[in-house]
Amino acid sequence: MKKRRLSLLLTAAMLAGTLAGCSSAKGTAETSAAASTAATETETKAAGAEETAAPVESVYPLGSGGQMQYWCELTSTVSSNYANLGDTPFGKGWMERTGVDIQFLHPPSGQLKEQFSLILADGNLPDLMEYNWVTDYPGGPEKAIKDGVILPLNDIIDKYCPNLKAYLDANPDIDRMIKTDDGNYYSFPFIRGDDRLLNTIGLMLRADWLVDLGQEVPETMDDWHTVLTAFKEKKGAAAPYTFEYTNGQYLTSDPFAYAYGTNRSFYLGSDGKVHFGAAEEGYKQFLTTMAQWYSEGLLDQDIATLKSDQVSAKMTNGISGASMGQAGSRMGTWTAAAQTSNPSYKLVAAPPPTLKKGEKAEFGQIENPYSGRASVAITTSCKDIERAARLMDYAYGEKGHMYFNFGIEGESYTMVEDYPTYTDLIMNNPDGLPVSQAMSAYIRGNYNGPFVQDARYLEQYYTLYEQKETPEVWGDSNGKAHLLPPITPTSEESKEFSTIMNEINTYRDEMTLKFMFGTESLDKFDDYVKNMENMGLDRALEIQNAALERYNSR
Repeated sequence: MKKRRLSLLLTAAMLAGTLAGCSSAKGTAETSAAASTAATETETKAAGAEETAAPVESVYPLGSGGQMQYWCELTSTVSSNYANLGDTPFGKGWMERTGVDIQFLHPPSGQLKEQFSLILADGNLPDLMEYNWVTDYPGGPEKAIKDGVILPLNDIIDKYCPNLKAYLDANPDIDRMIKTDDGNYYSFPFIRGDDRLLNTIGLMLRADWLVDLGQEVPETMDDWHTVLTAFKEKKGAAAPYTFEYTNGQYLTSDPFAYAYGTNRSFYLGSDGKVHFGAAEEGYKQFLTTMAQWYSEGLLDQDIATLKSDQVSAKMTNGISGASMGQAGSRMGTWTAAAQTSNPSYKLVAAPPPTLKKGEKAEFGQIENPYSGRASVAITTSCKDIERAARLMDYAYGEKGHMYFNFGIEGESYTMVEDYPTYTDLIMNNPDGLPVSQAMSAYIRGNYNGPFVQDARYLEQYYTLYEQKETPEVWGDSNGKAHLLPPITPTSEESKEFSTIMNEINTYRDEMTLKFMFGTESLDKFDDYVKNMENMGLDRALEIQNAALERYNSR
């Protein structure tokens, strides 16, 4: 398969349109079916409206009412061109379609958590706050409810949110994810609505170099060693493999650790219990390999301090030939940048590596459909709860789903054979905006927010043949079996857990680098594990397993 993939590289541009058309039909059928199911179930719920204290149907635009304050982070693909989400075509259209005047409030870039804390201390909360209530609120969402910061949404969803209620009724696995252990709904969630949206990060390397060197896409750790050595010795790559170790998103998802049956953080073991990968024998084996590669100059020697812009520069100017990251913001961006001076430049995805040829990787990079990010809660300061709820429910209906994922029909997309197809305003923006920025002006589908993400956005966002392959290539593992669901410690456990893991994670990261750099002998690995145990690792695992047991009982 890898040989065939490489042989197609030179004709990928011609094939891309055909392949997109094939995958599009599948995406259309799946997503349209889901939307139809939700719409049908909404009508069924509406028929039983007499049982609730208020009518469940929403007619948009809503009637007159007061302004809603909506606090959220402004993503970089929006802030590059707009100071406020309300200034974008998306923000204006959302207000027009729902009939709600929204005042968008944004924390300064890079100050999300600091500004969140300041708002809470002040006590005068916006009506709606978009945040990761699972991981970033001390004590989790149930604690936020008990603290009087946000409202439980159970009765609110029953009364005012027929679209979200229908979706949750049709998707019980998602329903379980977005509740607390006490059974409280707490936010309007961001949901990845297709398995293809769960594998968006992975290994990638220079396909043009592989062709020149007569090499194939590496599958095993030995393959990787051979390829990286060839990049160094025959392509003059000073840092054959590069990535920013400081990026928290990658700290827990190193694909080379997966080859040894572990990762750097918590995972679900085959015994159904929570494990901490960085304290296991497999992690020692991973570090042994990384230390060897580092000593041979196969890993970037500046790995401890690299930032994303430095990694980008190395990947596009020939200093490096392999890295990891997203198919869109990395593979696509790097390819476009490099091809301005080197038209033959191509990147190709590599599967999660194994130790033996032909084996399927046990671990892999994968996300839950619901991770907690970009979920919107109604705060206790909100005076018009019904209006806030109906505003948020819009995105989970059929019209809202299309609007959040594709924007304005006839402007940002048109229907082509029942498939929502982005126009040249998005794909070939007349003002020269990159696709990511043009999309972010009209939709939220290409980042996140309170809606169900549609895979048909991704089919078009990935314009390169090599990008379109990534969901299948990066998803070629049993990683889903080891993915922890969005479990939540109790408010009492959370403070203890945070204290323990802040110390352990800092120590893990420091020692990982020392082991890789050879400044600390791997003979000391047992001491390293013992030190983490002394810091409370066993108690942290006890808390995690208790939270998992409660989650499984929801």
